[in-house]
This record gives sequence, structure tokens and C-alpha cells, in this order.
Amino acid sequence: MPPERDPDLVLCRRAASGDRGAFALLVSAHGNRLRGFLAHVAGADLADELAQAAFVKAWQALPGFRGEARFSSWLCGIGWRCFIDHARRERSEARRREGAASLGDPAEPAGQADRIDLQRALDRLDAVERAALVLCEGHGWSHGEAAAILRLPLGTLKGTVQRAKRKCRDFLGVTA
Repeated sequence: MPPERDPDLVLCRRAASGDRGAFALLVSAHGNRLRGFLAHVAGADLADELAQAAFVKAWQALPGFRGEARFSSWLCGIGWRCFIDHARRERSEARRREGAASLGDPAEPAGQADRIDLQRALDRLDAVERAALVLCEGHGWSHGEAAAILRLPLGTLKGTVQRAKRKCRDFLGVTA
């Protein structure tokens, strides 16, 4: 689609010029997907807080958005960096308080036993593995888009997704 016909890019340009209504439309269109990604990566209890921070940063950074990637990819990248910043702050505070890193476990989702098992498997992954797997398998991003969001080389992203899948299969006792 030509850039001038991409509705998100049109809204981004309007929002970059200070049109708050245009930005509200972007938030409305992409908020649930961003929160869903952040809920899988950081836990449901942090998703809204991190999404809010991502939208504030996106609003501030919109004048620099050139439209080389989809707005949703760019936004998820900002959300990922908000999560990383939050995790770093948490680790630093925990070390100061207790002398040991402790991020705590994300809230366990209510529901079926297999959903709980899947969440437990995801919880065993490190943050990058979890984010890569959720972006590619849970949210349907391409490997290239996920690599851009997470700022990883494409080959590294692909290996990370495969490693995360293997770890989840092993935890769940599923054979490939």
C-alpha cells in the first residue's frame, strides 16, 4: 500500500503535528494488541502501566516516525523497551533492598489447566525468549518484524524463537 494511503501513517502525520484526536484513534486501534503483547511478556498486572508509558513515549517520538515500519511494529518496539527499562529498574531496586535480583512471577491466568501450563512454560523462558515467541507465534508478527521490535539480528531472533519453542515443548512434555 502506498504510504499516502496507509491510514496509520496518515494519522501519525496528523498526530505528529499535534492532533490529539488522531493520536487517540491510533491508541484505540493498537492499544489492545500492545497490551496483549505486554501482558504475555511482563504479566497482566503490568501491561496497562507499560502500555501507557509506551503511548506517552510514542506521542513524544512521533515527529521522528518516518513510516519505514508499520506503526504497530514501531509501537511494540517502544513497549518492549518500556518493559526492559521497567525490568532493569525493578532489578536495581531489588538488589538495593535485598541484595538479590527478584522480579517476581507474573500473575497466573485464570482458566483451563492447559492455559495455566502454557503460562508456566512461558514463565520459565527468559524475557527475550518469551517476547520473541509471543510476537511470532502468539501475535503473528513475521520474524523480520519481531527482530526489528526487539532490536535483534534476524538470525538471532529465529534461533531465539526455536529455542523458546523447544523449552516450552520440553516443559509441557510435547514431542515435535
